[in-house]
Amino acid sequence: MRYSGLKIFTEALTGNKRWGANWRQPTPKDTYDVIIVGAGGHGLATAYYLAKEFDIHDVAVLEKGWLGLGNVGRNTTIIRSNYMLPGNEPFYELSMKLWEGLAQDLNYNAMVSQRGLLNLFHNDPQRDSFIRRGNAMRFAGADAVLLDRDGVQEMYPFFDFDSSRFPIKGGLLQPRGGTARHDAVAWGYARKCDELGVDILQNCEVESLIIEGGTCKGVETAKGSIRANKVAVCVAGSSGHVMAMAGLRLPIESHVMQAFVSEPLKPVLPGVVTFGAGHFYVSQSDKGGLVFGGDIDGYNSYAQRGNLPAIEDVCEGGMAIMPMIGRARILRAWGGTVDMSMDGSPFIDKTDIERLYFNGGWCYGGFKATPASGWCYAYLLANEKPHDVASKFRLNRFKSGHMIDEKGMGAQPNLH
Repeated sequence: MRYSGLKIFTEALTGNKRWGANWRQPTPKDTYDVIIVGAGGHGLATAYYLAKEFDIHDVAVLEKGWLGLGNVGRNTTIIRSNYMLPGNEPFYELSMKLWEGLAQDLNYNAMVSQRGLLNLFHNDPQRDSFIRRGNAMRFAGADAVLLDRDGVQEMYPFFDFDSSRFPIKGGLLQPRGGTARHDAVAWGYARKCDELGVDILQNCEVESLIIEGGTCKGVETAKGSIRANKVAVCVAGSSGHVMAMAGLRLPIESHVMQAFVSEPLKPVLPGVVTFGAGHFYVSQSDKGGLVFGGDIDGYNSYAQRGNLPAIEDVCEGGMAIMPMIGRARILRAWGGTVDMSMDGSPFIDKTDIERLYFNGGWCYGGFKATPASGWCYAYLLANEKPHDVASKFRLNRFKSGHMIDEKGMGAQPNLH
């Protein structure tokens, strides 16, 4: 079924009785060309590009619960490509370009809103750092505009510019940055995957990997054994758990990251803003709620819930730049389990086990990377070599000394 204005009009006239299901509920086959473990944004995008771009349609995407209940539905929806290092920036710029055409590509409204993303700075060294980042972005083909205090004040006159602790001196703006609707992204990819013949198997948890003679031959699931020529894992915060089934230990840690939404407010925040003197980022949803988040919780966990100290820290960051939100009430909060790599950058690579592949370590960058992650993972599975823009995302980079330390924090996942 193809969506269009005419289709919506005709269905309205007939009582909306002919809309079909967006995807099938298939019975697992015994074998597939490719099994993708994890039906989040990255897994579904991988399956879609495998079928669309590389003509590999015999694919199963396995999800332990219902589609969209993982991190793809538990994030703050921000999309951006304001990275600095050559190992990262071209990749995220590819993702941004894919975001810009995603609704037309999927024939599904992913609600991509490029309303601009502003990173505030509060002192001269931070300004110099942002100038460097902006130059790197522009060299990679992205957009970046350095704003002084007056430029920021024209966009956001209600910010606390004269705070004695955190005076706002300017910001780095990416006009093409913004947000997308997270669940619509998952549904749009799932719908097109199904249309191209991909099987989406929900409530099909992987219980073990079938390893024979150093080669991954398939998976044991809650619905029985499923064999495959290739097994591709992309399960975000559960990466360490799933890859341990193959005896692999990854350079990542699992942490909880919380997000929040306030009660609905009148339109006040036109774009996305990040605090430069702490970890706080915020946008306003189409329903009026302020959607915001900050640092991960300070301990390792697989739980999809957070704790009060993180809530307090995030709210302090928001109050520091716009005290006028102090009386707004938090409507709800949620947590997602993220896989924090040792240098803050992801992995898209083969493993030492034949026919077993890994995609993970996305830290804070998972949602915004969705289209490019799927594209590059599909490219790797189809061609047995990494895509050019993901060529640095190797699992052995810590052994070879080729880390992609975007923040310069070293091997401390809790700081990335």
